[in-house]
Amino acid sequence: MAESPTKMPRVMLFTDGACSGNPGPGGWAFILRHPSSGAEKEGFGGFARTTNNQMELRAVIEGLESINRPSLIELYSDSLYVLKGLEEWLPGWKAKGWRTAAKKPVKNVELWQRLDELMQQHKLTFHWVRGHAGHPENERCDQLAVAAIEQIRKAAD
Repeated sequence: MAESPTKMPRVMLFTDGACSGNPGPGGWAFILRHPSSGAEKEGFGGFARTTNNQMELRAVIEGLESINRPSLIELYSDSLYVLKGLEEWLPGWKAKGWRTAAKKPVKNVELWQRLDELMQQHKLTFHWVRGHAGHPENERCDQLAVAAIEQIRKAAD
């Protein structure tokens, strides 16, 4: 049984994804912040051939997977694709057998399905932040995602 929302810890999750070419090498990053303790955790990684949207989704997945108990999560992202998908589109896709309103398969369905599983464990609220506009955590996530791309490029050389 899930914990009562009043007893669940509050966590702030900041995410970003980046891609050099679309598709191309890409990176994802997250920052987890526990406001009650001030503790923070960063994570990042990447893939040699991916898309920006896949990296935006992966950042949220990796952040949620690193939370080890049901939590009240405030998700901050500059990706309207991710936020609208989670807030608006996901229930309809599920009801239609993972098809869009145009009856086409949902793109990145495996990532969306994993996010759907993770969302069942937590209570999420969603916050859009303007990318590349000086938001400190968004800027840091962008730096980490770009660093992941650079690591992939160096490994390929």
